[in-house]
Amino acid sequence: MTRVRRQFGVRTALAVWRRLVTSASVDAARRQLGATVSARRQTRPARGREVVVGLVGRSIQASRTPRMHELEGSRIGLGYTYVLIDFDTLDLADADLGAMVEAARQLGFAGLNVTHPFKQSILPLLDDLAPEAAAIGAVNTVVFADGRRTGHNTDCWGFAESFREGLAGVPMDSVVQFGAGGAGAAVAHALLSLGARRLTLCETEPERAERLAARLADRFGASVGVSGDAALALADASGLVNA
Repeated sequence: MTRVRRQFGVRTALAVWRRLVTSASVDAARRQLGATVSARRQTRPARGREVVVGLVGRSIQASRTPRMHELEGSRIGLGYTYVLIDFDTLDLADADLGAMVEAARQLGFAGLNVTHPFKQSILPLLDDLAPEAAAIGAVNTVVFADGRRTGHNTDCWGFAESFREGLAGVPMDSVVQFGAGGAGAAVAHALLSLGARRLTLCETEPERAERLAARLADRFGASVGVSGDAALALADASGLVNA
């Protein structure tokens, strides 16, 4: 594992942590999150070993993830509870992320899934990063174990596996990708690992795209560019990915 503080610097990580997390904020988050878990547990019969997991993000009420996870958990005999930690529904600010992550750990969550807009902002709040997550610079899964928070990225692997299964053999001479955020970073890594010869990023925040392009070029030695003109970029593209 790669230590997060090595990547961001000890002072930076500690400064962020102290600013975002206080005992009062964690206590409030524990109460809020505990109520959410209790309400969810009432919707299903208790059975097997208890496992609690949550999805952290904004505007996620339409997510089908809780039902999917709980059905599979039930199938293998687990008392699986999956809750939505929707910062919009709970009326939380982005700055409450650290308190909510710590509250989940203290409440005995096995881990968290992470979605927009927190896949990158959660990094300084973690103790360790798996190598792939460190390289991508984004996390979609946090595992709590031995008192530590470890970030993983399964987006890259998942996209690559689905691509191999459904689009094997398609031309990848020139690929255009819309989006360079947390999910976009993972997809871009996957595309280059799959053999894309040239990758062009189109992003509403050009500076973010430039940073990602630099990291990708450094890691893969591939041709990675940024374009503010999607129509021009698509003129000779082999394919388009919306990430």
